[in-house]
Amino acid sequence: MARRVSLAGRLPAFPWDSLAPHRARAEQHPGGIVDLSVGTPVDPTPASVQQALADAADSHGYPTTIGTPALREALVRFVQRRLGAPADLGVESVLSTIGSKELVAHLPFQVGIGAGGAIAFPHIAYPTYEMGALFVGADPVPVDIERLADEGDAAFADAPGGTAAIDRIGLLWLNSPSNPTGAVLSVERMRSLVDWARERGIVVASDECYALLPWDVDAVTSILDPRVHGGDLTGLLCVYSLSKQSNLAGYRAAFVAGDPALVAELTAIRKQAGMMLPGPVQAAMATALDDDAAVDAQREIYRRRRDVLRPALEAAGGRIPRSEAGLYLWTAFGESSEASVARLADLGILCAPGMFYGGAGDGFVRIALTASDERIDAAAERLTRP
Repeated sequence: MARRVSLAGRLPAFPWDSLAPHRARAEQHPGGIVDLSVGTPVDPTPASVQQALADAADSHGYPTTIGTPALREALVRFVQRRLGAPADLGVESVLSTIGSKELVAHLPFQVGIGAGGAIAFPHIAYPTYEMGALFVGADPVPVDIERLADEGDAAFADAPGGTAAIDRIGLLWLNSPSNPTGAVLSVERMRSLVDWARERGIVVASDECYALLPWDVDAVTSILDPRVHGGDLTGLLCVYSLSKQSNLAGYRAAFVAGDPALVAELTAIRKQAGMMLPGPVQAAMATALDDDAAVDAQREIYRRRRDVLRPALEAAGGRIPRSEAGLYLWTAFGESSEASVARLADLGILCAPGMFYGGAGDGFVRIALTASDERIDAAAERLTRP
């Protein structure tokens, strides 16, 4: 009898590894590669945050899982000030995490979903939602989230397992603004989704990492907003990262906020597992959460890059149906994703094919704004060159 079964052997290949030939082609361009395939920040971490990290460098003791009082209080201030959380939300409703990807990947386990269960998520989405289901032996169920908000159960007619899968769903992921599409869920649709899930006892986790990068909307609505939950956070979690807004991807600074009972469950599990954010990073994170000026300045940097790149893509024949917020231009050129990736690589521009985000993404490519001004300008010049 086998004593061990390799989980890694049951997982799909890491998608970005397949870009290697296209990267090699793009690198041959005389002007060098413009890598727009990933959303990794390229701008400096705010000086205030770097100083806070240095000041906390003498961190000889173990950090706590729940975070320092200063960090927890900064988290509460942030979600109330920037995400519209209720004024009575307390520190028991917030918990720092080691980046948001590890939380996304492990949340199904931490809320008690296992084999026989199912996890629903947007049908065009960040791949880690599906990985979280596979890690615990649950069934991944991609579904059109906007259709779910508008039509309820009927949205599962074309999903894996059909409407019968609904009874096994323990966790529903939302992602607004969407990675990769940039689509934003309205207050009405978010409220509809919360109501639908609550009627069935389903936990809702809303990934809102790009919420402070709005373009074609005045603001992005958080699941923490009372207009969505009606004053009751039961069964709801907001997942948030400082990687994009504060250029802290290397710090792995993120958090979850919402239902205090669920946050307590996560805290208990993470204590046992030793999942603690390093002490100096906690200090730096607290500073970053309060530095609205740095966040707003970074948004304007991305606005300028978007204003350069979007018209260049459209001039090259690209169609961008949704880009309401976030760091990506979800672009279709009237051909397969693979053909678009190859054609852009010939221009020295590397992007990600839409199939990385689900079968419904074929025909699109995801183009990130995370490159220097000089590289964005180079990409625009190549796209518009006669």
